[in-house]
Amino acid sequence: MILIANLLVVSLLLVAGCVSTPTGTEQKFAAQTEAITSQRQEVVRSARAMVGTPYLYGGASPEKGFDCSGLVHYLYLQAGREVPRTVSQQKKFAKPVKLSGVRPGDLLFFDTRADGGHIGIYLGEGRFIHAPSTGGSVRIDRLDNAYWRSRVLGAGGVPGV
Repeated sequence: MILIANLLVVSLLLVAGCVSTPTGTEQKFAAQTEAITSQRQEVVRSARAMVGTPYLYGGASPEKGFDCSGLVHYLYLQAGREVPRTVSQQKKFAKPVKLSGVRPGDLLFFDTRADGGHIGIYLGEGRFIHAPSTGGSVRIDRLDNAYWRSRVLGAGGVPGV
């Protein structure tokens, strides 16, 4: 009986030796992943709160209104991340993402004018938020809407988020 008990203790010690505790690098990565998720959640949460804010060409605040790139700039600034101000700068800044892999918080680029300049933020479940045009207000639309589906150019992630 003592022999069996000793074998059991030795076996448990050997198995315990195989279990690793997170290294400093693994802990840092986990913390970064949590922070990234947190920033994306903050952007999406804040974006939803902007629904109904009037469109204003050149606008970048909830008090005055937003244009599409001003909305993106403002929301990421609120989440602690600096993003360029114009659609063309935002497109160059973003890290390309396949549309099939788009995640909440990613940027969506649309060809709605000669300069191809419209942007929105993906919210998840096929929906995105944007400041569409003069006379409108910040709203949520679906990517599978025929108008938007035919104009989507691509998606991009904000580096580090």
